[in-house]
Amino acid sequence: MASKYFALLTERGAVKIAQATALGTQVKITQMAIGDGGGFLPVPSSSQTKLVNERRRAVVNSLSIDPLNSSQIIAEQIIPEDEGGFWIREIGLYDDAGELIAVANCAETYKPVLSEGSGRTQVIRMVLIVSSTDAVTLKIDPSVVLATRQYVDDQIIVVKVYVDDLMSKHIAAPDPHTQYARKASPTFTGIPTAPTPESSNNSTQLATTAFVRTIIAQLVNSSPAALDTLNELAEALGNDPHFATTITNALAGKQPLDNTLTALSGKSISALLTYLGLGDAAKRGVGTGANQLPDMSAFDFSRNGQNAWDILPNGMIRQVGTLSLAPVGNFNPQVLGGVTYYTHYYRVNFPRLFPNAQIATIATLASYTYSNQATMAGKSISTHRDTDSGTDVSRARFTVAYTTPNLGEIPTVHFESIGY
Repeated sequence: MASKYFALLTERGAVKIAQATALGTQVKITQMAIGDGGGFLPVPSSSQTKLVNERRRAVVNSLSIDPLNSSQIIAEQIIPEDEGGFWIREIGLYDDAGELIAVANCAETYKPVLSEGSGRTQVIRMVLIVSSTDAVTLKIDPSVVLATRQYVDDQIIVVKVYVDDLMSKHIAAPDPHTQYARKASPTFTGIPTAPTPESSNNSTQLATTAFVRTIIAQLVNSSPAALDTLNELAEALGNDPHFATTITNALAGKQPLDNTLTALSGKSISALLTYLGLGDAAKRGVGTGANQLPDMSAFDFSRNGQNAWDILPNGMIRQVGTLSLAPVGNFNPQVLGGVTYYTHYYRVNFPRLFPNAQIATIATLASYTYSNQATMAGKSISTHRDTDSGTDVSRARFTVAYTTPNLGEIPTVHFESIGY
């Protein structure tokens, strides 16, 4: 039994979503309209550009992907209790350009208004299946729309989970307050201060620099004059508290008494390289010329999404990419064996311009996935290097010719091009 109530994309909606998928952009669904169908239950048509008899249009309250089906978009609108007085038989979704993207019919329901003696808040929902939800902007303006109780409850759960996770990490952290000094083995920064103890203090109280200088001055003043000589000697040695260790380490690094320096003395560059076990590479300069070693900067590379290119030191450039083309149109039809084949030509720009010339370009047609197999019979793809002006081969693009019996098909191709 055919479905009595259903939703579908309009022709403009299908074109816009296909273009958005191919170009990597998005369609912005912003408004939902409802109508009474002129008193009769309408049958949605993809050729529609408006509802049969629109009664109300307002911003979408909720726009999301169905958690149980990633190919379905759920759009909701709330009609307040102070609006109504009409039947609801048809629904439409409009984009930010005011074009009808999708249309649906629904079970007839009357939306009363308070002045009629009855009123209710009505939630209208449309479930729409699209080929790629990435091509649709799932965003609403929360400052101008109402929220359902379910939406509020869901958001409260999200916030609670985030707060609980944040607090559990805070409690589990060994030092959650890094801006404060720890009680055990604190590390101070800046210029910390503390009370200066009396010079006679012999407790575990913190000793300030003023306390230490006072104690040292008392020691010097009570010592014999010979201590002055020791002080001068210490200053001459840089006041190194580990002088013996410093001297021992310095002596350990002296040149061993062997024939190494004698063997190297007076040798030519080639003899020194031989002695050190270095080959011709040690004598080569860095650059891209003859007898030079290329620097890593000569091996350039770039990647942007599905497109990439790399360049070798000799100037050779390789460019690769994957892209979805526009839907196949009614171009160059030819009937073979009772089947009509369409050949659609596309121009594809390279990720970057070849500085000098495009040498060769190949393209392959992406197949279906292993888990979603289908026939590829009757489909073919070929390339042409294209021209910029006259007969010169293009440095910026190439042409793809795709042949298929399926009008409206959106082909995906992989390409690789070599040039310099």
